Order: sequence, then structure tokens, then C-alpha cells
Amino acid sequence: MTDDVVPDDSGSGNAALTEPKKKGSALWREIKGLLLVLVAVLAFHSFVAKPFYIPSESMMPGLRTGDRLVVSKYPYGWSWVSPSFHVLPPMEGRVLGQLPKRGDIVIVTPPGTRTDYIKRVIGLPGDTVAMIDGNLIINGAAVKREQRPPALVPIDANSPCGSPFDPALYGYRARTADGKDVCRVPIVHETLPNGRNYDTVELGRRSEDDFGPIKVPAGHLWLMGDNRDDSADSRVPESRGGLGGPVPFENIGGRAEFITFSLDGSTVWWNPLTWYKAFRSGRAGQSLRNN
Repeated sequence: MTDDVVPDDSGSGNAALTEPKKKGSALWREIKGLLLVLVAVLAFHSFVAKPFYIPSESMMPGLRTGDRLVVSKYPYGWSWVSPSFHVLPPMEGRVLGQLPKRGDIVIVTPPGTRTDYIKRVIGLPGDTVAMIDGNLIINGAAVKREQRPPALVPIDANSPCGSPFDPALYGYRARTADGKDVCRVPIVHETLPNGRNYDTVELGRRSEDDFGPIKVPAGHLWLMGDNRDDSADSRVPESRGGLGGPVPFENIGGRAEFITFSLDGSTVWWNPLTWYKAFRSGRAGQSLRNN
């Protein structure tokens, strides 16, 4: 009489059946971990701080094309422009809103757009601002201005000092005694009523050198670029790419804090050997709160 043999299902057979489940669970844990990291990064960018790239010369001489900054999100509270990529529709008001100080450098989203500009706060709610022949006037008093020696800005791919087709700065090209090509940028130093001071670029007579007087409405700010002759700011109509007057407070996205590093525009992204040589010396770590 032979004994019946009963298969043992408790061993390798069960292991084979559960193997796909283990692999699937591990993959899901990896995906979930990556998603959590992505959410954390987006939350940090939206509510704490984010990097910002200077794409134009509107804030020369303090900021140059190719500068990388850190912008803090929390000093003025949060609004519809705070989240990364501006995913929210425009809406009024701020959460824990606190007005900028006169002279702060801020990130602003122009009305009707999803882009970011960088400008300086000149007029606060209730201020009356005007400009006569390039001289800024706040609440009836002329802002202190002082002619300074030209700034010698090294010419590179990101700071070309104009061109024959863009003559705004082209006539200011020069060469130093050691043979370096520079842009001799005319400088006028300005001091605001609260003591904040900074250099501005003055290239000559422009249509934006005269405006106002304009009273800044409640909940709005008057913003201007330091490069007074090449800045699409509150003086410039929206039809010409400007801010079109006082800007709603909720369109302010954050405060510029400091420069992390700056590139001269000579990098070739696929060639790491070009990366180091493209760094501009002396710009990393510069605070933007003291000017």
C-alpha cells in the first residue's frame, strides 16, 4: 500500500507568488518618497525662499544680467503670486501681509501676466511721487542725488554694453590701462527719505524722466528700476511691457536677499570645463538689503 503524497504549499511556491507584490511595494515606496521630496521643494519655493535669475539690465549697476539671487517669500506675507509657477488665479489680499520698506528690492508679477520682474520700492501707499527732468520727488521733497564716478562694468556676453543695433550703452564702451574692455556707466547716487541709498544709471534724457505727480493708492506700491533709462517699471504703460503705474500689493512675490553667484554668459552647458571660467568674481554673497 502506497502513501499519498500531499504537496507542501508553504515553501518556495508561496515565495514565488509573493515576490511581485514585494517588488511592487518597493517601487511604490520609491515613487512616494520622490513625490514627497518634490512637494517639500515646491512648498519651500512657494512659502520660504526660491532662486531668481536676473534676465535684464533694468537694475544696473547693482544687479547685472547673469546674477543669481535668493528671494525670500515670507517677509511680506503670502498672496496668489507666492506659489511656484503662479498656479493660482489673481485674487486680492495677502495672508499675514506686511508692507515692504521703501528701498527694498522686490519680485513683482505685472498685472495681467505670469512673469516676474525685479524692481525697487520707491512709493508706499498714500505717497505722492513725481519726476522732473530725471529728479525723483516724494511727497513734495526732492530725493537727494549725487553724481558719482562712472561704474566700470566688465564687458562680457551677459553685459555687452549695448550694440550698434541697441545703442543705449554702446557709446560708453572703453578700455582700461591694462587692456580690459569695460562699460563706463554714468552713475547718480540716490538717498531715499528713510536713508536707504543706492546707485542709479543715468544715460541722458528719456521720456520716462518726467511724470506725475501721482498719488499711490491704498494697497499699492510705486516701483522703479535702478537703471532709470532702461527699465519697464511703474513709469511705463502696460502696452509697452511696463507695470502701468502703481502695482497692487498682492502682486509682490518676495524680497531679494543676496547674490548667490553670477555668470558671464560664456558657459556651454554640455562642457563642464566652461563652467568655472564663467563665474564672475566678487559678486557671490553680496547682500541686497543694504542698498
